Amino acid sequence: MIMEASKDTYPMEFGALLKGEHDVIYEIAIMPGTIQGDHHTIMWMGSKPVDFTIIGSVHSHPSGVIRPSDADLHMFQNTGPIHMIVGYPYRDTDYKFFNRKGEEIKIGIIGGNQIE
Repeated sequence: MIMEASKDTYPMEFGALLKGEHDVIYEIAIMPGTIQGDHHTIMWMGSKPVDFTIIGSVHSHPSGVIRPSDADLHMFQNTGPIHMIVGYPYRDTDYKFFNRKGEEIKIGIIGGNQIE
C-alpha cells in the first residue's frame, strides 16, 4: 500500500504515520490536512490522534535518495522511534528504516525482505 500510494502521489512526496504493536507495523494513518509537495510532506501534528499504537512515520523521496534529510531528522523527533523512507521508483526493495537519530535500523517484513 505504501509503495502504491507513493506512486500515486509522484512527483510529490507521500507521508503518513506508522501504527504498530510489539515491533509489528500493521497499518498506516493518513493525517488530515497533510500537505504534499515536490520536496516535502507536512503533517499537522495538531490533528494527530491520541493513539499509543503510532510508532513512527513513513514518507517517500521522489528523488530516489533513501536517506534522511535535516528536515526528516527534525520530524523523526516528533513522530516515534521508527521511520521508513521509500524511494522512487517505489519497487518492493526501495525502502529503508531509521531510528530517531537517522541511523539505519533492521526491521523485518512479514512475507518479505529484511533490511541488512
